[in-house]
Amino acid sequence: MYEELPEGVAFPSTIEDIQNLVRLANEKDLSITARSAGTSLAGQATGGGIIMDVSRHMTHIQSIDPIERTAKVQPGVIRDSLNRKTLQHKLFFGPDTSTTSRCMLGGMLGNNSAGSFSIKYKTTRDHVIEMNVVLSDGRTAHFCPLSNEELEAKCNLDSLEGHIYRSMVELLNTHKEDIKKSYPHPEIIRRNTGYALDKLLEMEPFTEGGRPFNLSELLCGSEGTLALTTSATLNLVEKPTYQLLIIPQFEHLNDAMEATKIAVGFNPSAVELVDHIILDATKENLEQQKNRFFLEGSPKYILIIQFDGETKKELIEKAAKFRTSLKAENLGQAYPVISEPEMMNRVWELRKAGLGLLMGLGTESRTPAFCEDTSVRVEDLPAYVSDFKSLLEKYDTDCVFYAHASVGELHFRPMIDTTTKEGIQMMKEMALEVADLVKKYRGSLSGEHGDGRARSPYIEKVLGKDMMLVLQQVKEIWDPDYIFNPGKIVDPAPIEKGLRYSPKYKRAEVETSFRYRKEGSFGNAIELCNGAGVCRKLAESEGTMCPSYQVTKEERDSTRGRANVFRQVFSGEDPNTFASEELKEALDLCLSCKACKSECPANVDMAKMKAEFMNGWHKTNGSDRSERFFASASSLYAIGSAFPAITNFLLGTSLSKLMLSSFFGVDKRRDLPKLAKQPLHSWYKKHQSKKGGSPVALFVDVFTNYHEPEIAKSAVSVLESMGFQVELCPVMESGRPQFSKGFLDEAKEIAHRCISELEVFYSNEIPIIGLEPSEILTFRDEFPDICDDIYHENAKRLANSSFTFEEFIVSNSGLVPTKNQDRKIILHGHCYTKALTGNTSTIEALQLVGYEVEDLKTGCCGMAGSFGYEKNHYDVSMEIGELTVFPSIRDKEESSVVCAPGFSCRHQIKDGIEEEALHPAILIARALSLS
Repeated sequence: MYEELPEGVAFPSTIEDIQNLVRLANEKDLSITARSAGTSLAGQATGGGIIMDVSRHMTHIQSIDPIERTAKVQPGVIRDSLNRKTLQHKLFFGPDTSTTSRCMLGGMLGNNSAGSFSIKYKTTRDHVIEMNVVLSDGRTAHFCPLSNEELEAKCNLDSLEGHIYRSMVELLNTHKEDIKKSYPHPEIIRRNTGYALDKLLEMEPFTEGGRPFNLSELLCGSEGTLALTTSATLNLVEKPTYQLLIIPQFEHLNDAMEATKIAVGFNPSAVELVDHIILDATKENLEQQKNRFFLEGSPKYILIIQFDGETKKELIEKAAKFRTSLKAENLGQAYPVISEPEMMNRVWELRKAGLGLLMGLGTESRTPAFCEDTSVRVEDLPAYVSDFKSLLEKYDTDCVFYAHASVGELHFRPMIDTTTKEGIQMMKEMALEVADLVKKYRGSLSGEHGDGRARSPYIEKVLGKDMMLVLQQVKEIWDPDYIFNPGKIVDPAPIEKGLRYSPKYKRAEVETSFRYRKEGSFGNAIELCNGAGVCRKLAESEGTMCPSYQVTKEERDSTRGRANVFRQVFSGEDPNTFASEELKEALDLCLSCKACKSECPANVDMAKMKAEFMNGWHKTNGSDRSERFFASASSLYAIGSAFPAITNFLLGTSLSKLMLSSFFGVDKRRDLPKLAKQPLHSWYKKHQSKKGGSPVALFVDVFTNYHEPEIAKSAVSVLESMGFQVELCPVMESGRPQFSKGFLDEAKEIAHRCISELEVFYSNEIPIIGLEPSEILTFRDEFPDICDDIYHENAKRLANSSFTFEEFIVSNSGLVPTKNQDRKIILHGHCYTKALTGNTSTIEALQLVGYEVEDLKTGCCGMAGSFGYEKNHYDVSMEIGELTVFPSIRDKEESSVVCAPGFSCRHQIKDGIEEEALHPAILIARALSLS
């Protein structure tokens, strides 16, 4: 929602580094804003001084104590990474935000994060035991539970730490009753408005019999405005034995709210609301389409309710009783129950994607996060929602309703265009009225996302002017010179200051090659990124995005980082946008793997944007020999294949490698793929084709034709054994290298030629089957958006008639004889397949002929077409391979066979670990005794 250019960015490795930063800030009158993964929503991680990024180096889990059930972590530890370690002891850290694959403990502490299971596990504050910090004078302090005697000793210290203890005790004694009266209702679990003074009053010596005094709980939720965290000791909880979901579905929001009140009485661990706007968005998201399996019809609202227990029987009985209770009140029309862990995970994946899906709806449906974090008592929720809907009607706008119904917190996202003056005025007026509404119900302005820039201006409205002065006193006790994250919680700027999208925002007008028919425009495509940061997840998390970031840990090498550079370059009046050296550098390590197209909840397509930029770059600055070579190398195949043995010998010599390296940038450590003795097209001329049967067209790409024709031969054998008459397509190019390298004029020519020459097939409903995933899927992905309008309808027909070999086999499974094999296949899927279709067809095709198949669920192999051949990318390419692909294959059983449908993947596996990987067509042909 906000952006601000800092004076500088620091990546501390040690406590001493942080101390030096604080001293520098004091000397130079600079501010410090602590930042971890940058997934916060209210602007609290943006600042104009020094950004202190702990995500690169301060990432160590320092200890796990399974006996005491604690973990000590640095602030850059990712929440899911911690739980992967603690689950070995059947323990985990309870707060569970939708960003757990990349959010870090430092940010969770700063925001007092909670997540979907807060009705059971509450908030981060409830699990923080001790914190080590650097104070505003540069000295360190350790905050932990203190007895009354220990507290008195702390108050007698002659230091800033002692001053903090003395002053906080005095402040709490002075304002005890005012705090109790002004703060949110004590029944509300999620309460992040201002500083947590009310929580300190629950402790000794302010409440007799209360828990020991611990300023860690004040720091938790303070958004880095009081001190800088260097480590924290956290409480861990036991993993439930069994879990079960019941997902009632509704037509009306009020019914869902009433059902929530009933659900809370059944002691759930989660009750999450998802509305029709998010559910509709999942239809368009490639990653989430498969996770809609539990929906019955098209409900307007659903509740995802989880029960935990010691036995499956008790959970099934509880779900049945709950369903009966809902039916008795005529609430809901479907109540699917899910208990299989993998299926439950898919439901939660859909829920966690909600925010990113929402933020990717497009510029015409922007939903700024200015009032989306309010929290009230559960019993007040139906009335509060009703009042909020009246507010929406007043402003004639729609709104998204989702999230944590179990604890009285729904994320409301009104649709407002902040690039207009009218939109800004509406946001300001609504923010004031929402604050009044929160005060009416004695709620919290922020439940978990923090005050930041978006809500800090309205704290005074909710807590009162006198209490705002108390919060200011707290800030000045800890940080008298306001060097820590100024403008958050106290002394805020107006809500509209520093907005990313404001009336001042202007897109550069540029001509593009892609038509952006789905996105609406190039500008819309650039602005899809909402900062959710899914691209910052590590390789240990499932998925492919973003392979370069997983190696370098550099923000600029993430999809989010590149999208930010794109937006900066293409928002303004600079006509030389395609000459940006900074953007070219940011895109250098993008492998164009397309993982972001499916795994990013906003469907950012960085491969497409990179191709567009590089196309503009070539036209503005020209292209170098290396780029031109890799884009057009396939045109040399026909010449080399005339004398394949000589060509292969020459390309393998040291002199050739030196020349290829010097002139074309090919790394000398790479062996170029060898040409086959006979190209497939030459073989096919002599092949006695099966006559009769339904016709199919086999698209044999240049790589298969000249390098691995045995794959196509196997495919022909399999298809003919199924009764099909196979005809080769008259074209061998899809323009894949040209797309990848950004020569889009040439790519468009190839697309138009394919659309024209293949019309004889798709116009007669003859399936077009491809063997190389990146080639055949280009027909589906790029062609419909690169082609001119006159070709568009036929491009869509071609796309709908194009299939991978495995897809076609599965769709005609009745024609494949069942076999039993004694070989296990381990599958590394192609990035394009994973992004655009999924590995399911490949798995099912191999299973169809009797193989046992294990999907390795690996990320990118690192080759990515020509990327891994280039000498400036070779090392990164191999490091990417070592993330998941190489280790997974090294660990395989000796008798297992590696399957990799992608040409590049097979060669990377061969180069990286000297393991042969086979195409599915060869494996299926062998199973059917056809080769």
